[in-house]
Amino acid sequence: MSSNSSVSLSYRDAGVDIDAGDALVEAIKPFAKRTMREGVLAGIGGFGALFEVSKKYKEPVLVSGTDGVGTKLKLAFHLNRHDTVGIDLVAMSVNDILVQGAEPLFFLDYFACGRLDVAAATDVIKGIAAGCEQAGCALIGGETAEMPSMYPDGEYDLAGFAVGAVEKSKIIDGRKIASGDVVLGLASSGAHSNGYSLVRKILDVAKPDLNADFHGRPLADVLLAPTRIYVKPLLALMEKIEVRGMVHITGGGLVENIPRVLQPNLTAVLNKDAWTMPPLFHWLQQHGGVADAEMHRVFNCGIGMTVIVSKDNADAAEAELKHLGETVYRIGTIRERQGDEPQTIVE
Repeated sequence: MSSNSSVSLSYRDAGVDIDAGDALVEAIKPFAKRTMREGVLAGIGGFGALFEVSKKYKEPVLVSGTDGVGTKLKLAFHLNRHDTVGIDLVAMSVNDILVQGAEPLFFLDYFACGRLDVAAATDVIKGIAAGCEQAGCALIGGETAEMPSMYPDGEYDLAGFAVGAVEKSKIIDGRKIASGDVVLGLASSGAHSNGYSLVRKILDVAKPDLNADFHGRPLADVLLAPTRIYVKPLLALMEKIEVRGMVHITGGGLVENIPRVLQPNLTAVLNKDAWTMPPLFHWLQQHGGVADAEMHRVFNCGIGMTVIVSKDNADAAEAELKHLGETVYRIGTIRERQGDEPQTIVE
């Protein structure tokens, strides 16, 4: 004999908290509202966001970028601090599209978790909105995915997507870079969002007190310092001075990112004594026994963005960036490449 039975299940039985999702949407709206700018026709709440490209562009070219925060999130989980990683998320994408001369227009995020913690998620969204304000772009949409059993309790993943625009005639692609040009370095705010797999390994070995003072701040604050967003000062610089190339120093550090904007016949020669490497990187190198070459390959070492200009414009560009609030170093020059030597040399 067999018996049939019926079970009445709902989404809640699958572990999804519908009320939490609704609460997060309401929590997001005031932060997103602060980021609105000209061009937004419809933002958060619809199936798709609408944005009208400004008529100031004669031949607009859209530039897009997407990225995440990487394993820096693991440190945020460990410290139960979620208020800065949203800024990191925005920075990674907007700085990337900026280097091609683009003005960031809007940003969308993807937040995925096993079970939604409204308080933590709200802190993340606050950070995303703050990053969008710093970049002058609108937070116009996103997705929050609650997927039971996909992520451990208390953990989540983030991804972001930025779209910007640049006049076709003003695209910066490095083709104007020539021998004799000057490489300016803009100070980073810390390790930004790269190299944290190695950072966490060093922390496992050194076992420091993350709440202890580290040059005037708790070490945890230094490690979680959000990625600097360079959009507004560099857009202002480009209005006044010809910029031949820009490089966002992310994964791959100085030595692997600068070649991305150089023609095959050119090499950037950097002087490591031209800027001051922040204490955090000295600490990581000392406690991890990390070689100089590996430091330059993994970390930004205190330089979060490089700007390449002609020798004739170098003084004016440096002065303008300092006026705009950036800490600027003249860190190197461009020369003809010799044989098959690396395209970035740090000496």
